[in-house]
Order: sequence, then structure tokens, then C-alpha cells
Amino acid sequence: MSALARLGGNGFWRRVGAMILKEFLQLRRDRITLATMVTVPLTQLVLFGYAINTTPRDLPTAVLLQEHSDVGRSILAALENTRYFKITQLPRDAADLDHLLASGKVLFAVEIPAGFERAVRRGEKPALLVAADATDPVAAGSALGALGGVIQTALIHDRLIPESGGLPFEIRTHARYNPAASTQLNIVPGLLGTILTLTMLIFTALSVTRESERGTLESLLAMPITPLEIMLGKITPYVLIGFLQAALILGAGVLLFGVPVVGSLILLAFLTTLFIATNLAAGYTFSTLAQNQLQAIQMAMMFFLPNLLLSGFMFPFAGMPQWAQWVSEFLPLTHYIRIVRAIMLKGSTLADLQLDTLALFGLMLIAMAIAVTRFRRTLD
Repeated sequence: MSALARLGGNGFWRRVGAMILKEFLQLRRDRITLATMVTVPLTQLVLFGYAINTTPRDLPTAVLLQEHSDVGRSILAALENTRYFKITQLPRDAADLDHLLASGKVLFAVEIPAGFERAVRRGEKPALLVAADATDPVAAGSALGALGGVIQTALIHDRLIPESGGLPFEIRTHARYNPAASTQLNIVPGLLGTILTLTMLIFTALSVTRESERGTLESLLAMPITPLEIMLGKITPYVLIGFLQAALILGAGVLLFGVPVVGSLILLAFLTTLFIATNLAAGYTFSTLAQNQLQAIQMAMMFFLPNLLLSGFMFPFAGMPQWAQWVSEFLPLTHYIRIVRAIMLKGSTLADLQLDTLALFGLMLIAMAIAVTRFRRTLD
């Protein structure tokens, strides 16, 4: 008798079939795991297929037009007609232009000085000034590379310069905040937020489920303590741990990679603490939703994935379609990456970062409210 026949005779396939049926039934009951298996690949497909674009378009641009002339209007039209630049601001003076660039409201600042067309007509080769926010060198590089060709084509089309000659003026570009286009200056501040997001989410996502699995949650229920007090007590130690992590990452970035800290360390510490608290509140919410530690980690990873892909850390934020940018505004990492790059590389102040600060504070309050509400229902 063959080995296969002996196995069949002993009910081998019947037992295997019973185990397969058991696993399917268990998987059907574990809805979070099933949802993760379906949601994660679909999310990756949608994000990589529709939201991610390594060649950014419609980048916000400010133009300071100090004279109204045919050449100036032709250059302005060339910028508006290209897919690289989108004129969103028309500042009044050079100081306003610099503020728009420093605050992150625009990625490019173009200045057409007074007497520009007259200098062109005289053959004096004047300079068209273009400043770029190079904190994200990928977003700035492709647009700057196409700038000269776009303007030349527009001027030839408007018959302002001959087809055979080159540009009658100089395009003087200045990559601000990262003149060498160093990837370390872009990556290290982003890594600070990414690592904190991952670790803080996982730490707190396990907090309540660990208590429940170990049987110590009943002890907490017997104590005269409110859900808010329990949450604050659990979150506070991780705030200190996250702050220590941030200090280690920041110190390594400065010492090993030469990343500067132009702005205020106190402001960076304050906003980093706010970011850590936001992620801890989100992780605590997941811990109140999950039934076990595996589900808690799965929820945390499902939240971490869009943070990683849509925040502007891996891919240029300006290159995403409008709907993806709206979604990313509800992700804490999006606002923190803007904050940390602006403080470290630009020296931005709280006034420059007030919108992102308010967004982080609002997200933290929403997450804490959901967590407290869910934990109260868990107690009931």
C-alpha cells in the first residue's frame, strides 16, 4: 500500500479539509485582518497609480513684475501655459516675494526687474531672477531645467526674439535653503518625522490590547480613574521616549550628515512634542479598536502607509493630484515634514508655520476625543 493511500485511509484529507475550513471561518471572523489583506494592496495600487508623480507639475509660483511690457507679459504667459509652474501669487515688492518663499506658500519666485525690456532691446543681456525652494530638490530640479526652453519658445512665438538666436537675457537661478541640492538635507528631516510616526503608533497601539491580553485591564477598571486619566498616563512616558528618539536622530543628522539647524531649537522641540502627542493619540485610538495586539499593529501599519507615501517624504507633494493633496492634509506627517524642513533649513518662525501647527493641534484633539470615547465604550 502506498504512503498516499495510507494517509487517505487514516482520514488525512478529511482532517486537512477540516483545518482549511476552520482557518477560513476564523479569517472571516477576524474582520480587521481580512480588511488589511484587501485594503493594503488596493491602497498601494491607487496611490502609486494615481497619486504618486515623480515629475511635479503646477508648482506654486510667485511673480514680481516690476514693469508692464511685451517681454514681461510674454514671459508671464509662458510660465502660465507650462505644466511646471502655476502662478498663485503676485507680490507687491521684493520683501513680500521673499516672505512667500520662506513661508512655503510658493516654491518659485520670479522677478522681472524694472527696465528689463529696454535693456533687452539695447542688447545689454539683463538678468531674469528666479529663486527656488530647494528643500525638495526633486521638485525644483525638473522645473528649473525646463525654464529656459519654455521662455525662449514663448518669445519666439510672440516674435520678440529671432528664431536663430538665443535668449537676449540671462536667467539667473538661485536654489535657496539647499544650494548644493543635497539629498541628505531633504531626507534627514523627513526621516525624523517618519521614524517617530512608526514607533509612536506601534508603541501606543499595543498599550490597551496588551493590558487586555495580560488580564491587567480588570485591575484598571477597579481603580477610581477616568478614561482620560488612563490615556494621559499611558501616553506621557512615550512622549519622553519619542523626544529622546528625536534628539538622537537630530544629533546624528547634524554630526554625521551636516544637516544645519537654522531656526529655533526650542520651537522645533515644542512642535516635535506636539507631533509625538498627535501620533500617540492616534495609536491609542487603534488600541481601543483592536481586539488583540496583531490587529493593533495592522491598524497602525494601515495608517502609516498613506503617511509615508502622501506626506512629501518619498515623493514630491506638489506633484500629487488635488484629491491626494487634500487627503494628505489630514495626515500628521504631512504637516510635520513641512515644519521640520522649514525650521531646520529656512529658519522659519511660528508665524510662518501657524497653519501647520494648528492642523497638528486639531488632529491631536480629534484623535484624543475618539480614543477617550472608544475607551469608555470598552469599559462599558
